This record gives sequence, C-alpha cells and structure tokens, in this order.
Amino acid sequence: MLQRPDLNILLRDMPHKPGVYVMRDRLKHVIYVGKARDLRKRVGSYFLPSRKMAADPKTRALMESVWDLEYHVVRSDAEAVLFEGRLIKEFRPKYNVSFKDDKRFLLVRVDLNEPYPKFALTRLRKEDGARYFGPFAHSGALRSTLNTMRKKFGLRSCRATLPGERDFRHCLDHIIKNCSAPCVGRVTQEEYLGRVEAACEFLDGQSREWIHQVEADMKAAAEKLDFEKAAQLRNLLDDLRTTTRSMTRFTRKSLPTTIHPEADIRALQEALDLPRPPHVMECFDISNISSTHIVASMVRFRGGIPDRAGYRKYRIHGTKGQNDFASMAEVVRRRYGRLLREAARTDPDAEFNQETAADAVARVETETRTTIIPDLIIVDGGRGQLTSACKALRHLGLHEAPVIGLAKEFEEIYRPGRPLPMKLPEDSGALRLLQRIRDEAHRTANGYHSLLLKRRISESLLDGIPGVSASRKKSLLKHFGSVARLKKASVERISDVPGISTTLAAAILEHLAPRPGKTSQETESVPSGRAVT
Repeated sequence: MLQRPDLNILLRDMPHKPGVYVMRDRLKHVIYVGKARDLRKRVGSYFLPSRKMAADPKTRALMESVWDLEYHVVRSDAEAVLFEGRLIKEFRPKYNVSFKDDKRFLLVRVDLNEPYPKFALTRLRKEDGARYFGPFAHSGALRSTLNTMRKKFGLRSCRATLPGERDFRHCLDHIIKNCSAPCVGRVTQEEYLGRVEAACEFLDGQSREWIHQVEADMKAAAEKLDFEKAAQLRNLLDDLRTTTRSMTRFTRKSLPTTIHPEADIRALQEALDLPRPPHVMECFDISNISSTHIVASMVRFRGGIPDRAGYRKYRIHGTKGQNDFASMAEVVRRRYGRLLREAARTDPDAEFNQETAADAVARVETETRTTIIPDLIIVDGGRGQLTSACKALRHLGLHEAPVIGLAKEFEEIYRPGRPLPMKLPEDSGALRLLQRIRDEAHRTANGYHSLLLKRRISESLLDGIPGVSASRKKSLLKHFGSVARLKKASVERISDVPGISTTLAAAILEHLAPRPGKTSQETESVPSGRAVT
C-alpha cells in the first residue's frame, strides 16, 4: 500500500511570494488549482489543525485526497490570476468551480489598417491583422485606463464616419475636449495615426513619463489641500500601474500538461467499446438563446486535437421555434446527407448502381484513403438529442455509425440502446477528451450566435425594399447619414443619389412611411468605411 508523503516537507520549500499551487492525488492527477499572494501562508493554512476541524465536507475531502503539491512563482497577483485560469481550463480539476467555463480575460484590440483606428475591448483574439494587448486580469482598472488614455491622446470612441461626408451629426466628444475629432477635420489622418501609435506604446508599457506626471499632479493637489482631486489621481495612478505592469503571457506551450491525445483516444475506445480507435471525431452543439437566431456548430477532432479546417457552422432553417431535438436532427441530417451525396457523385455508374449509403462511404474511403464518416459522433445533450441524431442517421442509411450523447450537468454519456447513462471517472483521460471537444463545439456555436446577433443590430430598414441593393443602400446612407434624414427627404432629392431613379425613390419613401405599430431605427447610420448589411 502506498504511503502518503509528508506534505509539511513540501511546505517548507514554498517561498513567501505570489504564485499558483497545484494539488495532485495519489495517481498524480490534478484535483485542485489555486492562486496566492503568499504561497507558503496560503497553502499552509490548509493543513492547520483548526482549519481541518472547521472545514466544510468538500474541503475535508480535498485535503484527504492530496498526495503531492507543486507551485509556480509569478511576479504579481495579476499574473497569478491569469496563470490560475489557464491551468484550470487545461486540467479541469474536480474541486475547482471557477474558470471551468469558456469565459476569457479582456483584451484591447486596435486595427491599424483602418483609416482612423479606435481601441476596443474584446475577449477573443482573432487572426484578423489587428493588434491585441493583454490579457488583463483587472477589468475595472483596464476600463478606467482605457477611458483616460482616450482623453489624453484624443482618440475616438464613437462610430464616426470618414471626414467629408455631408449632413451627418457627429458625437460631442470633441466639444468636451475628449477627442481630437478627425471626423470633422480638426487633425489630419497622419496626426491621428501618430496619436494611435503613442497610445500603443503606452499599452506596451512605455508609460513612465505619464505616470510620473500623474504622480506629480497628485502631490500638487495634496499640497493645495484639494484632497478630493488627489484621491482621484491616486486611484487613476493605481489603475495605470496595474494595467501597464509587465506580465508573463501564459500560452499552451508554457503550461504543464497532462493531455496525452493518443492515450486519451485509447482510453475512450476502451470505455465505449468502439470497434476502432476514434481518431476522427465530430461533435454537434445547438445554440438557441432566443428564437431569433437558432444556430449549430460541428467541430472535428483528428488525433485528439482540434482540426479547425473541418469546423462547420449552420443556421437552422427547417425547425420552428426553440426545439433542440428537431434542430439536432436537422443539422445531423444536413451534415451527413451532404457527405453521402458527394460520395455518390464519385461513382461513374451511380445511375445504375444500387449500393447502400454505407457501401458508398466504404468505397470512397478505400479509394481516397480518407475518413468520410467519423469514428465517433458526439451530440451535446442527453437522451432526447441522441435519439433525434440516431433517427437522422438511420434515415440516411448510416445504421452502424457510432454516436453518443454527452450531458453537461453530470457529464453523463448516453448510448443508443442503453437505458442508463454511463459515467466515467472525473480524472479519466477519455472523459477529458470528450469534454474538450464538447466545450469547443459550445464555444463555436455561441460565437456564431453572437456574430449573427451583432449583424442583426446593424441590419437596415432599407434591406426589405425591392430594388435597393447593398451598393444603393450604402450610397443612400452615405448621402443622407441616417434613415431618419432619408425619411424626411423628397423624391427629387432622393433621386439625386447616383443609381436611384424617381420610381425607386418613391418606393423607398412609401416603404419608410410610418405605419401603426411599426418601429424604426431612427439613428441608423453607416459605419466608417463600410455599408450596413
């Protein structure tokens, strides 16, 4: 029988510094990840006799399971927060609750390719050519710093259009001295881009002069007994130092990992009794927060890691209302129905051939040495979603396709023909593999849903008018600035816009005429450099 090591020896080696600690059980599996400003004090508090007596059942169970400790020293508490979050998302420890979801820390994004760039907050880093700063652990300090930075450098925060456009009501930031107002020509484009570069240098940590100036202003206000202003400058100084403090960026390569894709694949094959290792897996998820946009995602894992080239996104069209079961059946039918049609087209004798769907798939896989139907199909949900997916697969002739359902609440695995769900150990590599692909499908579906909602916000009242194309809509909004001004214009003035005839101008006014119960987007305008779609 294994003897539990003396953890007090490990505690003596821990420094009085900020960092992240990792607790492991006797099988070396990570069961808890935590952060601390003082590692020795924080971890040592778990093993105090008084703490053991007063601890809740969860904490007592945790302490009884700990067989090993390790720690990672960082430079600040903010770094500890970032590192803790990355480790929890990587290991998914059984005793951690926070950071297990798909939420991310804030980033600052600026696209230097825009004519007049602006700084914005985001939580997702994309390969879009923009420049990103962060992540930042303190969202409050970041928002305060960003607002102050905009005022100091005169950066725009509005959706201002390009200079030179007529009859457009701009924001009032330039009047209260919060913006250099490139939209009304107060500064040239070169001057504004210089301000943006200076702000980028500030976010990069080159901020000593400004911080020294704020500190000097704070002391001067205190000497004048203006303590209210001094307190405001003190808070601003703290926010600036917090935001611009240099921090280590923790990437996947810098994290200690327990992910072993091949071992997890073998474990999953054994747990589900699959005929072959699931080297290719596809997972489906439905996102229908409201009935406005119901979408689905399909993500593919190859060799236990994401194969992003195989990701697909779907808009659900054939299902009315919020019906997860029917939506799942539709997306599974569309996905594999298309694959079967493509496989059938590769047969030169398809017109006279009576081969089944399974035979067609086997033939194409043999000829091309590629996988058409994945080794395992996963649906996000329980018995209902799984039943709907199985019916869709049987309708396509794919009776033997391996498929399971993974219910998130209790991580239960549902299998066709089995009345009771299966539960794998929480430290199982097979379960962690299923969780990774399920969470990736969930993230992709939610991201697509959010994108469609943002697009809908920018939809135009002009979209439903016959004859008004995207280019004509852009010309109208560029000419009048908003739909409200367009509604007040005459037929003659509207027809002055290139590409708009007198007949079309009359149809536009008739369509925009107010009707009982009809709402309108009175302030709609065209964003900088692109049309509303």
